[in-house]
Amino acid sequence: MGLCSSCCRGSSEEELITPDAETRRQQQREAAERRRIEQESRGIKDLDKVRRQQQRAQEQDRREQEASRMGGQSTLKWQQD
Repeated sequence: MGLCSSCCRGSSEEELITPDAETRRQQQREAAERRRIEQESRGIKDLDKVRRQQQRAQEQDRREQEASRMGGQSTLKWQQD
């Protein structure tokens, strides 16, 4: 029965006081800033690397199209997994 005794006590006024509006706004701003920073750290880490990969892929596609127009023969395509 000793487990329930803590919830049956009368609460003091100090425990029920909530922070004033300005303090709550500040806490909400800080929480929003932390969430924004966490969101930014997710996803793509190196945008330049992704751009370079996209440029390489476009260049390779362009070469393949030129080769198909010029020769008309199928070429071997090497892929590395």
